[in-house]
Amino acid sequence: MKPQQHPPKKPQGSFFREKMPEQKSIIREKNLKALILFVVSIAYGLFAIFIIKISKHETPVMAIMSLYAYGVVGCFVFLHLKQRYMDSDRSRHILTEVLEKSAEARAITDPEGETIYANARFNILVGEAQQPASLHASLPAFSRLFDVPQKIEKALHELKARAAPDGSATTEFHTRLRNQQLWFQVTCQHITGWPGFVHWRFDDISPRYHMEAAIREEREKLRDFTDNAPVGFFSVNAEGKFLFANDTLLQLLKIERHVLLEKKKLHEFLVNPPKIARPCDFLENGGFNQRGELLMKDTEGQVFKAGITHSITMSDDHGLISRSIIYDLTSEQNMQQKLRESEDRFERLFEEAPVGICMLSVDGIISDANQKLASILHQPINVINGRPLADYIGKEAQKSTQEWLQRVAKDDRAKPFIEVPLTGGKEVITQLYARRFSGSDSFVLHFIDLTEQKNLEKQFTQSQKMQAVGQLAGGIAHDFNNLLTAMIGFCDLLLLRHKPGDPSFADIMQIKQNANRAANLVRQLLAFSRQQTLQPRVLDITDVLTELSHLLRRLIGANIELTMEHGSDLGLIKADQGQMEQVLINLVVNARDAMPQGGKLYVRTHNLTTTVEEALSNEEMLPPGDWITIAIKDSGTGISADVLSHIFEPFFSTKDVGAGTGLGLATVHGIVHQTGGYISVRTMVGKGTTFTIYLPRHKEVASDRPAVVAEEKPVIHDLTGSSKILLVEDEDAVRVFSARALTNKGYQVIDAPSGAIALQLLEEKKVDPEVLITDVMMPEMDGTTLAQIVREKYPHVKIIFISGYAEDKFKEHLGDNVYFLPKPFTLKQLATKVKEVIEGRQS
Repeated sequence: MKPQQHPPKKPQGSFFREKMPEQKSIIREKNLKALILFVVSIAYGLFAIFIIKISKHETPVMAIMSLYAYGVVGCFVFLHLKQRYMDSDRSRHILTEVLEKSAEARAITDPEGETIYANARFNILVGEAQQPASLHASLPAFSRLFDVPQKIEKALHELKARAAPDGSATTEFHTRLRNQQLWFQVTCQHITGWPGFVHWRFDDISPRYHMEAAIREEREKLRDFTDNAPVGFFSVNAEGKFLFANDTLLQLLKIERHVLLEKKKLHEFLVNPPKIARPCDFLENGGFNQRGELLMKDTEGQVFKAGITHSITMSDDHGLISRSIIYDLTSEQNMQQKLRESEDRFERLFEEAPVGICMLSVDGIISDANQKLASILHQPINVINGRPLADYIGKEAQKSTQEWLQRVAKDDRAKPFIEVPLTGGKEVITQLYARRFSGSDSFVLHFIDLTEQKNLEKQFTQSQKMQAVGQLAGGIAHDFNNLLTAMIGFCDLLLLRHKPGDPSFADIMQIKQNANRAANLVRQLLAFSRQQTLQPRVLDITDVLTELSHLLRRLIGANIELTMEHGSDLGLIKADQGQMEQVLINLVVNARDAMPQGGKLYVRTHNLTTTVEEALSNEEMLPPGDWITIAIKDSGTGISADVLSHIFEPFFSTKDVGAGTGLGLATVHGIVHQTGGYISVRTMVGKGTTFTIYLPRHKEVASDRPAVVAEEKPVIHDLTGSSKILLVEDEDAVRVFSARALTNKGYQVIDAPSGAIALQLLEEKKVDPEVLITDVMMPEMDGTTLAQIVREKYPHVKIIFISGYAEDKFKEHLGDNVYFLPKPFTLKQLATKVKEVIEGRQS
């Protein structure tokens, strides 16, 4: 029988039924033996039948023996054939089990390229749940795992062609399957002895690729770590040649990598290379572990101090190799120095900050506080630290402060500050700023003491109030002065006709006296508003007090003991003596009223020099300078706190209705400040009060002559005259009185109610006046403007300003031939002033 050359083209089942090439010879040999035995047994059986038929003796023995022998041979042949098929089936199962249990996907294709076998791993790979009866689409299914199946099929055909000469070939493919990056190694192997049959093996090498990628990533990380490390990593061999160096070392030595690795050796960078050492050693006598500090230099010759850790080991080729670390101690020392400087700077900023600062933990505990906060709370720092912030916040503000801190912790755009009262010693209003540390619930708090600001606001409000009242008082005084001028003036005109002994004389004098009292009240208003006219002179305050002491003793009464203590070498002051006397009298009278049962009154003076600003009791600041102080101290009832803040306000009085005007201390305050001084008060209820006046010390020059009494001028007895006078006054009563008074004295008077009418009269009547008397404040055209116009046309004219305001308000307009007469004035004062101006007696 001729052996079959080709197996069937389409075998059934999932297993290729022919044996593998190694088993073919064994199977053929067994088949040949079985065939020979089968033929022998057939031949033996035929021979036995033939013997029986030709046997002459028809005895059954030979027949039985022949049949028995035939049965034995047949049984042997049957058992041999059965063993043959059992061996073949077992080999087939073993082969199938090996291929199915393989970790790789496998398939076998025939010469036409159709898949005749594929294991379960291959079916899972291409996504087939069960093994079909025919697997013609298995390899194309593998191709469809990729984005371009046609390209993969072409690659498989090329792989098969490439494998033909050598029997096998391998390639790799990459794809994304089930959201995973996958790599496959495909092996194509032609089956020996079966032309056209190919064994395909698909190895999933993704773990290897992932491992290689992880190794590469770790290497990159290691490279980044070594290159960006703050210390230099390097390695040298036994000859001191550099084998490896990171970027930090390259920067430290200021050299390129290829230059260092190719041309440089270790000892070239040492300032003092060791003499007894190997080329790879840093230190004398070397060793396998070298640690220490030494001087090194870079390629530019700059020397730096370095710390080294140098480990030398044996390499694979039995040579020496080092693993070393080097770090720049100079930079480290500089860094430490800068760190210390930064810490010192922060500590100074923290401790010397002009605002209170503290660190607040998440539990609301103060962990650290600076000295300013301690001074605000009037507590030592060691007491503040460790205590809850709530202990120092007013009870009414604790809840709102806690809620605000919670808002700041959640939202950085919350209101950045609130006002919080702190109650460590006395209550202090502060402005609290809070910021949360990034990544933490802790806060840094800044407390700004608003005491001074609140005082300034209060002082500013009080100043505005006083200024408004002062302006009102000045305006009232101006209007009252016009009325009083007319009242006093017409009284004087009446007195010219009603001499003493006339029944009307007493009535007229009563009117004039009350008008004068009203004039004094107006002067107090002007003093309060600092608008009264002062005549400052250089004074010795000791002489002023000595002359005034007799009057003061009469004012205070016998039950009050007055003691005056004059400072030695007391300086001089420049002030209006009359106004200063009024200040002293007002303060002494107030002291007397505070001691209804009697007591002691002290008046003390002394020199004072201040180099820094000093706070006064009424929230004013005394600037640096030289001062003369006058202290009036009583042992009276004192002033309560609620009254103390109002004592310098106009019309404020604690006396019964009708017992006082409330202008006494307001007048004192106005006069002292107009003189350039300050006033302060210290009091204690039931113990007494001390008013202290600070007056600037006058810098004496040779011409200064202190005088208590002003130089008396020669008395003018003849007040008559004939000069031409232009009188301009918008107040009719004042104008009529003044015109009549001057006309009675013989002067030629032209009067006008306004500046415009006055100019018109000058043009119409062609009058050339010698004296212009004009009010300062008038509608349409004020007195100063009128005076300028008249002076241009009549340069020789002399000008007298009259006003209910102070002379200081228009002092810049005073000059040659310009004079001032304050309202209210009497007939005699007006006539005297005009006579003095005409005769040139006024300076």
